[in-house]
Amino acid sequence: MTEYRFIEPLDVLYLRGNKLFGDAGSYGEALMPPWPSLAAGALRSRMLADHGVDLAAFAQARDRLPELSDALHACLGTPQKPGKFRVSLFTLACREQGQVQPCFPLPSDVVVTAKALDNATYLQPTTPHPALSSSYALPQAPLLRAADPAKPQGNLWLNADGLHAWLNGEKLTKDHLLPQKELWQFDHRLGIALNGAQRTVAKGMIYTAQTVALSRRDGGNRGRDVGFLVGVDGADSLLPKDGLLRFGGDGRGAALQVVPPKDLLPAPDWRRIEQERRFRLVLATAGLFADGWRLPGVDVDNRWHGPDGCTARLVAAAVNRADTVSGWDLAKWQPKPAQRVAPVGSVYWFDDFQGKTEALGKLAAEGLWAMGDYPDSNRRAEGFNNLFIAAWPKQ
Repeated sequence: MTEYRFIEPLDVLYLRGNKLFGDAGSYGEALMPPWPSLAAGALRSRMLADHGVDLAAFAQARDRLPELSDALHACLGTPQKPGKFRVSLFTLACREQGQVQPCFPLPSDVVVTAKALDNATYLQPTTPHPALSSSYALPQAPLLRAADPAKPQGNLWLNADGLHAWLNGEKLTKDHLLPQKELWQFDHRLGIALNGAQRTVAKGMIYTAQTVALSRRDGGNRGRDVGFLVGVDGADSLLPKDGLLRFGGDGRGAALQVVPPKDLLPAPDWRRIEQERRFRLVLATAGLFADGWRLPGVDVDNRWHGPDGCTARLVAAAVNRADTVSGWDLAKWQPKPAQRVAPVGSVYWFDDFQGKTEALGKLAAEGLWAMGDYPDSNRRAEGFNNLFIAAWPKQ
């Protein structure tokens, strides 16, 4: 069973990216939204602390520590071999009038060009004319059909109603869209490095760090509280229900709130997908694939082989430029290997679906881990390779 928590930062957040940082005059750029591993590490550390487990001893442990209960060991495992714990959802969320609702980055198959946000259009997979030649590897290309050229509007998010409409291939309106500036702002902070041995200021080591300030309601309780919504599988009621987390750089505080799972995440029209035998797949968290942007299970003929024997034909994909994920390994006290990932919001179109929609439901629930493990099992616990299944919009 998936358990959900709303993480509400109490201060600005230091969310470091992958760029080197430490020289005099350095500029520390924030990564927003952060990787799901941020939530995984914060929650697992809090669970260990709540049960009186020494964090340093756990980091160095090769086997089960004596102070770990059977349930906690089954959930967290060891740093080398994680247990059942898995972040199955990590995204921004808004709390209004006590209700928490998820927000999701605008998928790559939607283009908005009007500043009024009233002309959202779906890309349409189209077979190119035989006279055209390109390096595109799939039979159809996702194209935008518009009367006039225009520059797309960036930094847009779907609210909960917008996510429901997108999953069912319905028309998106301006009421479904949230500009980034309504969710967070960047705040620049000036810092001075310290000499830990001498407890003095390091001469000449002045730097600037970009922090993230999430939106909060004003004094009149207008507006929304913005935080992060995290879903966790395999915790077996061991997740903390309230209190604080150390979240992001400098261990800034964040409050926890239990979110009831009922009607939290919308679902696609499974009956429609079964009748039309086609669907879309969108990455809800970054995708770690052995073959670059290509999904696991796709053969040389672009035939996809999914869980429980289902198959489909991959006809088109809209994948933005690859990101790079790394991080800091607290157990080994060293950087994690840098890996290229397919970004959140990447969309894949499939037709000629053969099988039962229950297999697609399993894929949506378990992520691409339902088709086999990635070599680094820690990335499963950290919440990568999660996805949504959606209906294909009608033209």
